Amino acid sequence: MSRGGQKTDRDDGPERRCIATAEVQPKHGLIRFVIGPDGQVGPDLAEKLPGRGIWVAADRAALELAIKKNLFSRAAKQPVTIPPDLIERVETGLIRRLTDLIALSRKAGEAVAGFEKVKDWLATKQVKVLLQATDGSERGKSKLWTPTGARYFSVLTAQELGLAFGRQSVIHGALAAGGLAPRVVEGAAKLQGLRKADGGHPAGKDERNA
Repeated sequence: MSRGGQKTDRDDGPERRCIATAEVQPKHGLIRFVIGPDGQVGPDLAEKLPGRGIWVAADRAALELAIKKNLFSRAAKQPVTIPPDLIERVETGLIRRLTDLIALSRKAGEAVAGFEKVKDWLATKQVKVLLQATDGSERGKSKLWTPTGARYFSVLTAQELGLAFGRQSVIHGALAAGGLAPRVVEGAAKLQGLRKADGGHPAGKDERNA
């Protein structure tokens, strides 16, 4: 079960304990950190770096708490250095991973952008993910709907979503079921957790998720 009690496409799998909340949950809802040779904390978003992983829920408040109370040192059982821009590094990395996944989906013919194309896909295809820019017109965004069983995310700006689709800016995007859609859902959910309290980038419509 994910944050907020919502089920995800990947509820099964290995579980880890968040050092901030002490809650155990599937690791796809957490962010892995490692301690480098220089004793500095760094995010391991691909979960491939060597060393003992330290896990924090993909939630801005949880990460802020882990930093404020120096919980990384406690978990690592050694003094560590926390870079002052750690949260920004995590957010930037999550944006890059998410836009890369969407770009790969587009190249595979599994994603489209633009109001009319998205509207057509919603009517004719099995859409798994509806993406809309955080800074897009609420009136325009409300004209599209989230299909039953699909996920809705508004976590990227129009410029960031445009980067994923090879354009200057994009307001509406959609991914077909299958392919990389589950990974996009996972990445968008993590970014949503980091940005939900980040003033300029609200992600306010995920309540519509099935």
